Amino acid sequence: MTQIARYIFRIAAGAFLACLIGLTGTIWVTQALRELDLVTAKGQTVLIFLFVTGLSLPTLVVVIAPVALFIAALYALNRLNGDSELIVMSAAGMRPRSILRPFLTLALAVSALVGFITIVVMPASFQELRDVITRVRGDFIANVVKEGQFTQLDNGITFHFRERGPGGTLLGLFIQDRREAGKTKVYLAERGNAIDVDGQSYLALERGSVHQQQKDSRDSSILTFARYTIDLAAFAPPDAETVYKPRERSTTQLLFPDKSEGYFKLQKGRFRAELHDRLSSWLYPLALAFIAFAALGDPRTTRQGRGVAVAGAVLSVIALRIAGFAATSAAARSAGAVAAVYAVPLIAIALSSLIIFHGAAVRALGTRIARALAGRRRGPRLAAG
Repeated sequence: MTQIARYIFRIAAGAFLACLIGLTGTIWVTQALRELDLVTAKGQTVLIFLFVTGLSLPTLVVVIAPVALFIAALYALNRLNGDSELIVMSAAGMRPRSILRPFLTLALAVSALVGFITIVVMPASFQELRDVITRVRGDFIANVVKEGQFTQLDNGITFHFRERGPGGTLLGLFIQDRREAGKTKVYLAERGNAIDVDGQSYLALERGSVHQQQKDSRDSSILTFARYTIDLAAFAPPDAETVYKPRERSTTQLLFPDKSEGYFKLQKGRFRAELHDRLSSWLYPLALAFIAFAALGDPRTTRQGRGVAVAGAVLSVIALRIAGFAATSAAARSAGAVAAVYAVPLIAIALSSLIIFHGAAVRALGTRIARALAGRRRGPRLAAG
């Protein structure tokens, strides 16, 4: 890489990192604020909160990195043109491909990053996030029972506590167990704490009593205790087998799915669309870099406005992403639409390359077409006159 290429690369890479870090940090903060109820309402630790919000970072990087690259390319080209450096490079005989080379190098690096995260990291983060959310939702004390309310579960248990004390302690506990037909057991306790022992959750009751009514009898027995432990697994319904969605499965599982699985049979199209969306994701940073260079890569004087070119590039990127989403959606419905998933970014790269390397010929062709259309319009008017 020449000294000029390294200079251009430093400008573009610096702008890319600034955009990536700034946009990712801003959006991550907004996402993290939405998950504050993990700490405030669901009694989870700060570490769980940071872990859950951190798992969204790979997705943010995949979405933001191509956009950050596009913004960085526009910034670098606009700066080079504003300082008349593009004009000097062109006058010195530098071809478009020489100016494009540092942008292409950066785009390839971003494409490799996006491809690795999309194919390897992001599915693992989605799967881990699903497991963590499942564990949090399975926390009986944090998510099911409410302070001052009688909570009736489907398995025949009624749970109530008066208020929540310091450190998550439950005060004024009442538990009625009617899981066994004709037999009722009532637990009363001054306080209780949820504890974990060897991965199992228990409720430790302190200073209370157990009232048990025998089956087919009006007599009841009362047992007082200083400390009594109840297995919380009995309070929750049995866990159903976790079924991971296509985006939560590894790329290997999408390439070689279990065709006998019922969920795969129902969602075969979504598996196909997710797989090819991952495999084509690395093409979009390249496409956006080519679009930016096609719009602003030509040297122009300060009198020539570049606003129209920037607006055209932005509209082209929006159209590209819409077409990409449409192609992925079509691939979920039909296997024949899979080719469109790859064709959308490849066509954008091809058209941009045509403008970059054969811009004069393209503009001349456009001028001839415009003149021909204008001549056809004048013909009928002259005939009518």
